[in-house]
Amino acid sequence: MKLSTFAGMLALAAITTAAQATNLSFMGAFSHDNDVQRFTFTVSGTSTVTLRSWSYAGGVNARGDTIARGGFDPILSLFDATGAKLYEQDDADCGDVAADLMTGRCYDVNYKNALAAGTYTVTVQQFNNFAAGSNLADGFARDGAANENFRNGFVDSAGDKRDGHWAFDILNVDTAAVTPPAGVPEPASLALLGIGALGLLRRKRS
Repeated sequence: MKLSTFAGMLALAAITTAAQATNLSFMGAFSHDNDVQRFTFTVSGTSTVTLRSWSYAGGVNARGDTIARGGFDPILSLFDATGAKLYEQDDADCGDVAADLMTGRCYDVNYKNALAAGTYTVTVQQFNNFAAGSNLADGFARDGAANENFRNGFVDSAGDKRDGHWAFDILNVDTAAVTPPAGVPEPASLALLGIGALGLLRRKRS
């Protein structure tokens, strides 16, 4: 094979790979402070994936939407296709996320790492609703806490009042979708979910 032909094939492969990588931005709101929002995403080959929230401090998401500050203090939990927990993050480092203008705290999440080909589940929940075990099937620490929002409401780990809105980016993946919470029948419209209206916005990586 001629070198020029081989180089051309490599260039075509690089273009094809880039076209498959997709950045997606999601937005919604919790009704209760023990809600858990799940997303499923896939990568067809090893990919450096970014999972990032915007709603605690606010900012501009991957699609270019301006996200208001004031959302709850998020936790990110990542699981593989078998449900095994791979990673959990409460707060990202300052510098990786912005500080909230009112509290001065860097409580958004921002995970970036190379993931092998496969299907993954990532969840977003309010502090301190951590994953209850080493597998997604184990649930979360505050599952079944009835009317929890009427007792504690949306507050961060320092006790400052927040609200239930969230914004979350899933970057450099092949596909990603919102998954209804376990035990909740999938409705005809995601807007019928008790966690509030959800938006899925797709943008191809340039």
